[in-house]
Amino acid sequence: MSKKKEAKKQATTTNEFQRYVRWFWTLFLGGISAVILLFLLASWGVFGELPDYTILENPKTNLATEIISSDSKTLGKFYFNDNRTPVSFDELPQNLVDALIATEDARYFEHSGIDARGTLRALVYLGSKGGASTISQQLARQLFVGVRSKGLDKYTQKVKEWIIATKLERQYTKEEIIAMYFNIYDFGNNADGIRSAASIYFDKEPNELELKESAMLVGMFKNSSLYNPRDHKNPIGTRNRRNVVLDQMEKYDYITEEVRDSLQKTELDLNYTPQSHRDGIATYFRAYLDGFMKDWIKNNPKPDGEKYNLYGDGLKVYTTIDSRMQSYAEEAVQKHMPRLQAEFDNQNKPERNPTAPFLELDKTEIESLMNRAMRQSERWRVMKKDGKSDKEIIASFNKPTAMTIFSWKGEIDTIMKPMDSMRYYKKFLHPGMMSMDPLTGHVKAWVGGMNYRHFQYDHVNQGKRQVGSTFKPFVYATAIDQLHLSPCYKMPQSQITIEALKFGNPEPWTPKNSDGNYAGELTLQDALANSVNTITARLMDKVGPQPVIDLVQKLGVESNIPAVPSIALGTADLSVYEMVAAYATFANQGVYTKPVMVTHIEDKNGTVLYQFTPESRDVISAETAYVTVKLLEGVTRGGSGTRLRTKGADAYRADYREIVTGYPYEFKNPIAGKTGTTQNQSDGWFMGMVPNLVTGVWVGAEDRATHFRTITYGQGAAMALPIWGMYMRSCIDDEELEISTSDFEAPKDLTIQVDCEDYNPDGEETTPTEEIPDELDF
Repeated sequence: MSKKKEAKKQATTTNEFQRYVRWFWTLFLGGISAVILLFLLASWGVFGELPDYTILENPKTNLATEIISSDSKTLGKFYFNDNRTPVSFDELPQNLVDALIATEDARYFEHSGIDARGTLRALVYLGSKGGASTISQQLARQLFVGVRSKGLDKYTQKVKEWIIATKLERQYTKEEIIAMYFNIYDFGNNADGIRSAASIYFDKEPNELELKESAMLVGMFKNSSLYNPRDHKNPIGTRNRRNVVLDQMEKYDYITEEVRDSLQKTELDLNYTPQSHRDGIATYFRAYLDGFMKDWIKNNPKPDGEKYNLYGDGLKVYTTIDSRMQSYAEEAVQKHMPRLQAEFDNQNKPERNPTAPFLELDKTEIESLMNRAMRQSERWRVMKKDGKSDKEIIASFNKPTAMTIFSWKGEIDTIMKPMDSMRYYKKFLHPGMMSMDPLTGHVKAWVGGMNYRHFQYDHVNQGKRQVGSTFKPFVYATAIDQLHLSPCYKMPQSQITIEALKFGNPEPWTPKNSDGNYAGELTLQDALANSVNTITARLMDKVGPQPVIDLVQKLGVESNIPAVPSIALGTADLSVYEMVAAYATFANQGVYTKPVMVTHIEDKNGTVLYQFTPESRDVISAETAYVTVKLLEGVTRGGSGTRLRTKGADAYRADYREIVTGYPYEFKNPIAGKTGTTQNQSDGWFMGMVPNLVTGVWVGAEDRATHFRTITYGQGAAMALPIWGMYMRSCIDDEELEISTSDFEAPKDLTIQVDCEDYNPDGEETTPTEEIPDELDF
C-alpha cells in the first residue's frame, strides 16, 4: 500500500476515533446535563410540588392525643385515623435500630441521602438484586411523595425522593431521621408509628422490645399488609420475614450466628392488645375525658386564635388514674359480675318468672316500658334523622337482623329482632365504681360499666340511683355536729311516726326495721352497723331534713334532694361520683376536696397548657368527721360489712356460697364502710374507706323493675361489697401503691368519747341521760 493511501487511512481512523470521543463526551456531558436538568425541573416543581424548608422543619403528620396515667402508662389515645404518638431516638432500643439498618440501608451512616453503590447496582441489575432506596428516601416518600407510582411517574417520583432525601439529610441528624421513619410508618391494626406498634402487638413501650420483636416490626417495613402478624391468610409469612431480618443482622455482624439460629426457631409470641375507643383499659373514664377535653378546647384556643385539634395535635393529657389500680378495679368487676348475673338468670328463668327479667310488672306495663326504650334508642334516633316514619322504624324493630350481642362467656353472633335484643339486654346487672384519694381528690380508678363496646352508659357520673342506707351517715354526721353525740349514745329502736306538718310532709311517715325488731335500745354505733331504720329516723326527727341536705350539698352533692324526712333512709337518687366525693370528706378530717381527673395538659412540644387548681373547703369539724368514721368502722366490725374480716365463703350462709366462694378478703386493718340496699333490692351499694383511699361501688339493672326477689342476693353486701373487697385486697397486696392499713387519725382536741368500753357519759357535753330538744333552732 502506498504511503499516501496509508496516511489517508490513518487520518480516517483518527477522525473516527475523535468522532467517537466527541460522541462519548457529548453523550456523557449530555447525560449529566440531562440529569442536572431533571433535578432542576423537579426542584422547580415541574413534576409536582416539593416541600419547602419550613415544611421540612415541621412535617405535617396527625398526632394522636395521648392519655397518660399517674404511673406514666398510656391509658389510651384520641384519634380519627392516625393513632400516632412520636418517640425520640433515645427511646428506641439499639436492637431495633440495628435491625432497621441491617435490613433497609446497610451503609446508612456512610451516605448523604443517596446510596451511589446501591443505585448503580439497581441500574445494572434492573432491581433484581434489590432496590436502592435509602432510609432517607423511604422517609421522603412517606412524608411528602406518597405511594409508589407507575410508568413514567415512577422515575420522576424517584427523582423527587432523591431531592427530598438530600434536603432531609441536611436538615436533620441521622438519628432524627431514623426516629422520624419509625414514627411515620403504618404497621396496621391502628398501629401508626413504633410506639403504637410496640403497644398493640406486644403490649410494651419501644425501649422494652426484645430482639426478635424488633426484627418482626422491622420486617413489616417491606409490606405491613402482607406481613401482618394478625392476618390469617399468611400465617407463616410474618415469621419468615422476621427471620430474613435476623439473617441480615447476622450478615452485618449485629448478632452472632448462634443468636440468629436460636431466635429463628421461636414463635412470634404476640401479646395483641388492640387500641380503639371501645377497647383497652379505663374505657368509661376515657369517654368522660373526651367530653372534658372538648370543653377545655372550646374555652382555651391557641395563641393564634385557632382551636386545638383533639385528634391531630398530639396533646398529652396527664390524668390521676393509676393504671394498676384501674386494672384491679376492672378485674374485680370481671370476677364478681358473671357470678352474680348467673344467679340472677337462674332465678329469672321463664318457668320461674314468666315476666322475666321484670318483676311486679304486668303485660301492659312491660309493653309501655319497652316502647319507651325503643323511642329512646340509638336505632330510633338514627332512623328518625334519616327521615323514616314512626311506622317504618317500629317495623324495623320487629324484623330479624344479624347482630353481635354481649354475654359473659363472650360475644355471640346471632340473628334477632332488635326489640328482642333490647329485652335481652334489660336482664343484665351493671356496676359503677370509683376510687379516690381523699386528701388530694385524685381519682385513681373509674369503672363505669362492664363492657364499653356494648354498654356506653357511664354508671359513675351519668347514672343516679337511690342510695339506700349509704345515706344514713350524713344524718348521723349532722346529728353529731349539732348535738355532739357519742357513738356510744343509746336510743330506743321502737317505731316512730313523724307527723305530717312538722317538716311539710304530705302525710305521716312511719319507717320500719328490716328485721321487724323494735324492742330495747341500741348505741348509735350498733344502730348504724345494723342499719336500724327507726333510730336513723329519730335522728332525722331531731335535726330536720334541711340541715342534712345543707351538709350533703357542702359535701359536693349537686343532685336535687327533697326536704322530707324519708331521705334519711336513702330515697334520693345520687351518682357514685357524688357519693365517693362526699364520703371522702369524712376520711379527710372534714375537708371536702373536689375530685380531680386531670393534673395537666401539654402540647406536643411539652409546653404546659393547663394546670389544675385544687378546690377544697371546710365542711365539718375534724371531730365530727372522725366520730362519723368511727361509727362507720363499726359496720365492718359487727355489721353488714363484717364479711370483709373473714375468709372466703365461710362467713356466709349456705345460700350465698354459690356466688361468693373464692372471695378471700380477711382484712385486718381498720375499714370504715356502709352497705346500702333499696326497698325492692334494685340497687346494691357499698362505700368503703381506709385513711388514704375511698371507694364506692353500685350494682343494679338498667330498669328498677329488674331486680332480685329477695334480699339474700339483692342486698349491697352481696351485690356490691365483693367488688370492693377484691379490689382492695389487690391494692393492699401491691405494696408499691402504699395503701394505708393504719388507723384513721384522731384530732388532737377530741372531746367526744368514741371507745364504748370506757364510755363515761359524765365526760360528754351531751350525755345519754341528757334530754335532746325536739327541734333545733334552724
